[in-house]
Amino acid sequence: MVHVYNCHPFSSQQIVQVEQEPGLVCCGGGALFVVATGGCKVEAYSVEREGCPLICRFATMGTVKSIQHSKIGDYLVTIEEKNSATYLRAYTNWRYQAEDKARVGVRLLGHLLRGASVRGGVQMEIIEIPLSERPVAVACCSVTGDLLVGCENTLVLFTLRRQNQQTLQNQSQQILQSTWPNTQQSSSQSQGQTSTSNQNVSILDFERSVILHLPKIKAKRVALCGGYVAVQAELEVLVLKLDASSEPKTQEECSETTRADHLEDQADFLLLPRHQELLGDRAKDCDIPVSIEKTGLEDRGQYTLSYVLFRRFTPDFFQGCSVEETQLHSLQLCPLFTSKQSVSQEEPACVFCFFSLPTAGYLYSLKGGVELLSAYQYPEKVLEAVLADHLLHVITKSALQCFTVRCAALAARIEDPYIDTTMKACPPCSLEVCALRMQLFIGLRSVCVHGCHVILLSTADTETPEESERATHRRGLSRKWTISSPKETRTVGHGWNIYVVDTVSPLTLYQEMVEYSQKYAETNPQAQSLRHLLSEAHLLLRASLLQTGQRQNTEGEPVLSPETDTGGPSEKQTDREELEEALRQNCAQLGDCFSRGSQKDCHLALPYYRMSALSVTEVIARNRPLPSSPHSYGPGFLFYLKHYLLEEAEQSLSQEEADEVIDIFSQSEPSQLVSVCASPPMVNISPERTLQILRRLEDTAGVSVPLTITMATMMLLMDDVPQYTQLMERHAEMLLVYGFIEEPRLLLHGGGGGQHTRVCPTVLTRQLAKSQPGLLVAGMVALHENNKIQLEQADHIFKELGCENCLQVDFWEAMLMASSQDAVIQELLFRLSSVYIDRLTNTSSNTHSDHLNTRSRRKSLKSADDLINSCSHYGALYPWLTVLSPAHTTSSQHQEALYKLQSLLCGPSLSVGSVGPLMERLSEEPLWGFSLHLLCATRRGQYDRSIEKLLDRCPQAIIAYANHQLQDRNMVLWWQKLLPELCNRTRAAADNGILLAALKETLVVVAMEMSPAEFLELIPDDGTASYFLPHLLTCSQKHLLA
Repeated sequence: MVHVYNCHPFSSQQIVQVEQEPGLVCCGGGALFVVATGGCKVEAYSVEREGCPLICRFATMGTVKSIQHSKIGDYLVTIEEKNSATYLRAYTNWRYQAEDKARVGVRLLGHLLRGASVRGGVQMEIIEIPLSERPVAVACCSVTGDLLVGCENTLVLFTLRRQNQQTLQNQSQQILQSTWPNTQQSSSQSQGQTSTSNQNVSILDFERSVILHLPKIKAKRVALCGGYVAVQAELEVLVLKLDASSEPKTQEECSETTRADHLEDQADFLLLPRHQELLGDRAKDCDIPVSIEKTGLEDRGQYTLSYVLFRRFTPDFFQGCSVEETQLHSLQLCPLFTSKQSVSQEEPACVFCFFSLPTAGYLYSLKGGVELLSAYQYPEKVLEAVLADHLLHVITKSALQCFTVRCAALAARIEDPYIDTTMKACPPCSLEVCALRMQLFIGLRSVCVHGCHVILLSTADTETPEESERATHRRGLSRKWTISSPKETRTVGHGWNIYVVDTVSPLTLYQEMVEYSQKYAETNPQAQSLRHLLSEAHLLLRASLLQTGQRQNTEGEPVLSPETDTGGPSEKQTDREELEEALRQNCAQLGDCFSRGSQKDCHLALPYYRMSALSVTEVIARNRPLPSSPHSYGPGFLFYLKHYLLEEAEQSLSQEEADEVIDIFSQSEPSQLVSVCASPPMVNISPERTLQILRRLEDTAGVSVPLTITMATMMLLMDDVPQYTQLMERHAEMLLVYGFIEEPRLLLHGGGGGQHTRVCPTVLTRQLAKSQPGLLVAGMVALHENNKIQLEQADHIFKELGCENCLQVDFWEAMLMASSQDAVIQELLFRLSSVYIDRLTNTSSNTHSDHLNTRSRRKSLKSADDLINSCSHYGALYPWLTVLSPAHTTSSQHQEALYKLQSLLCGPSLSVGSVGPLMERLSEEPLWGFSLHLLCATRRGQYDRSIEKLLDRCPQAIIAYANHQLQDRNMVLWWQKLLPELCNRTRAAADNGILLAALKETLVVVAMEMSPAEFLELIPDDGTASYFLPHLLTCSQKHLLA
C-alpha cells in the first residue's frame, strides 16, 4: 500500500537555455552535461548558480550514445560511435576548457602524457579505453571512482589510478636528460613557467583489473558501488560482490558450460521464465554462471566472487503492451555513510540496490543481510526513476512524482545500537512508503538528480511511428484508454526543454508534513495516517542529519567542484542544530501518538519522549485528557510514566505534579500506587491526601505488607509517630522484611544500577535507625542477598545515617551470617577484623571510655556469644584464652570487641595472613594483646615459640594451652618441647609453685603417652631422678595393664 499526501516537495524550477535540441543529459559535480541530438559536442552548465550559466563546451570524438559523470575524480565517460564503430572514452580535467584553453590531450589507457604536454600545464585529456567487445553500458563507483563497463555478455572493471603531476614531470625530465642531455636547460626553464597549483593536480588513469563473463545474461544496464556489481537485463537483475584477496581462488574459474544445454533443442518454442527472488547465499542457486578472467597485467592476488541478489520477473502483457514496455530500467547502487564515517577512508555502512519495472519499483538493502526494504506501486507507467538522498524521483510521460525511502531507517540502526530499545526509537524499515504531490510536465523523457536539483528532459510531440502504431493497437483493445487521435509524425521535435526543478529543503518539507498532520490530529488523534505521516517526517530528518554529518566529515577532503560549496562551517552547524531541534519536536509528536495508541505499540511512547528531551511535567501536560474526551490516559503514557518513576530519575516533582501522578494511577492502575509513592521523584507528595487514597485502596484490594509500610511512611511525613508505630506493629518483623524485598525503594532511593550508583536513605530508613535498628539491618541484608543493593551502597546508606560505627558493623556481622559468596565473606572478615582492632586500640582501658562517641556506646545487636552460636565463621573461644583475658578486666565495649576478634581468630574462615599487618597495631604488653598475638602464632603453627612466650608471660595458662593445642600430631611437643622447658625453668626457680604444678601436670600426661623405656630416657641426670620415680611407676603400671 502506498499512502498519498498532498505535500509539496518542489520549490522552484528554471529552464536551461540550450541552443540545440538535447539528446542526452547527465549531472554531477555541480554541473549539468547536455549532448545535442546526433551531435558530437558536450555542454556543461552550472546547476548551482542562478540561470544555470554555461561552464564550458567541448567536442567529442564521436556521436555520444551514453554519458556518465563520476563524483570521484570528476571525469566523464562516454560511449561513442563513429564510422559504424563503438568507442569508450573518458574525459578528465574538462573544467579547464572553461578557461578558453584549446589544448586537449588524447592518449590510450595506461599511457600517461609526457614531455611538452605535461610541462605545458593542466589540460583536458581524452583517454581511449580499448575493449574487445562493443560496450553497452557504463557505471562509475561513487565511493572509489572505479569504472564498470558492460558489454553484451561481459563486465570489465577498471580501477581509477591517480598520479601527481609533479612526480610525472620529474619522471619525464629524467627520461629527457638520459636521452637528450642538451635539453636539460630548456626543460628546467619550461618547468619554472608552470604554476605551483598545476603541479599539485592529480593525473587520472585507469587500470583494467578484472573481467567477468556472464554468458547467460545480456546486460542492458550496469551499476558499481564499493565492490558491489549489479547487472540488469530485460527482466533480470543480478548483484555480485567482488572482494580482492591475496589467497588463491577456491572456486572454479569457469562454469558457464554447465546447465541448460538442453535448451538449445527447444529454440522453436517461446519459454517464459518463472518469477524468482533469491537473496543472500541463495542467490548462487540462480541459473546464471559467472566466471572471472585474469587480466594478467599485475600479480596482486585474486578476486573472490559471491552472489548477493538475483531477481527475475515474468513478462506482464497487460492491456496489449509489448515486451519493451515491461522491461526493467533505472538500476542503481547507492551507498550511505553514517554521520560518524569518512567517505574517503571507510566502506559505506549501507549499500542499497534499486531497480524498477514500469509499474513497480524495488529497493533492497545489501549489507548486513539482503532484504527488500520497499516495493513501490506506481499509479501509471513510469519511464525512469532515480533514488536520491531523501526521496525517490520517478517520471511518467506527463508528471514528476516523489516517493519516500527507507534508507535512513536502516542506517540509523547501524549507527546507533540503542535504537529499538527503551532509550531510542526509529520508525521501522518496513514502514509503508508514501507518494507526495506530483508536478505536471509534457513529454518527459529522462530524469537525473544532483543534490537538491532534479533535471528533467522533455521533448513534447515527438511520437515515433512505432509509438503511434502501439497506441492505435491499444485503442482497439480497450475502450477505457481515451487517447486523442494520432497526430502527424514529425521528423524533428519542436517542443524540447531542460528543466532544473529545485526540491525544498528537508526542514521545509518536514514543516509542511507537520502542518499536514494537523488535519488528522484534529479529527482523529489516534489515526494510523497521523502516525504514518509523522514517521515519514522523522525519517526525513534522520536522512538529513546523516547527510549533514557526512558533509562535515568530508570537509577536509578534495573538493571536486567549487560550485558544490554551499556554506561555511558555522552555517552548516546552524543547519544541523535546526534539524536536531526539529527531530526533538517530531519525537514529542510521535510520543503523543503512541501514548494514546493501542496496547500493541504503546511501549514506543517511552523512547520517543526520551528523545524529545521533554521533562516529565511537560509530558504530563501533553497527555491530560480533554473534558469532552471519552478516554482517560493512554497505555503508552502510563508505560512512560511507570518507567520514569521506576528508573530513579533525579528530577523531583512539585507537590501539585506529584498529587496529579497519584490521581493518574489511582484512576488507571491502583495496583501501582505503592511503587509510585516509593519513587524518588515523589518526595514532595501530599501525605494526607495520599493516605486517604491508600486507605481506599486497602479497603478494596485488602491488606498487604508493602501497602502497610507505605501508609506508615505517610504517617511519618505527617509526624504522627504513634500511628506509624501502630501500623508497623501490624506485621511480624520477618513479614516486614519481605515487604522491603518486594519494594526496595521503601528503604532506599537509587541502587540497582551497579556498585557506583548513588543511593540515599528514605524517611522510613532514618526512623528505623532510631527505633528499630534490628529491622533495618535485617532489611538491608535481605536486599543485598536478593541483589537489590550492593555492599558499597549499603555502606553509603549507613554513613548517611551516621551509623558507620555501630549499625554498619551490625550489618556486616549479619551479612557474615547470611552470605554464601566467598568473595563477600572474605571482604566482611577483613572489615570486621579491622573494626575490632580499631575498637581495641581506641578503648584499651577505662580511662579512654569517656572520650567515646555517644553512638559508639550503643550495645551491638549481636554479642560475641550470639555470633558464636549462630555464625559458623565465629569459633568458640579456646579455653586457655579465658586465663589470659578474664572477664571484667576492661570496659564492656573493649571486652566485646576482644571476644569477637578472638572468636574470628578461633574460627575456620579468617586468614591470619590477611590481618597480620593490622595486628601489628596492637601491643603485646597487656595480656589481652598478648593473647591475640599468641592466637596468630598458634594459627601459623609456631607452637615452640608460643610455648616459650606463654611460659614467659603467663605460665598458669600453659597446661590449658597444651591440653587444647598439643593434640594428635602435635602431642610429641609435650615431651619434646614442654617438658624440657619446664625442667629447665623449675631448676632455675625451684620455689615457683606455678611452674612446679605445670611440671606435675605435664609428667602425668607424658607418663600416660610413653613407654617406661622412653620415659626413663627423659629423666634428667642432674640428681633429681627421685622426683620422676612416682611418674615412672605410673607409666610402668599403665604399660603392664596394656
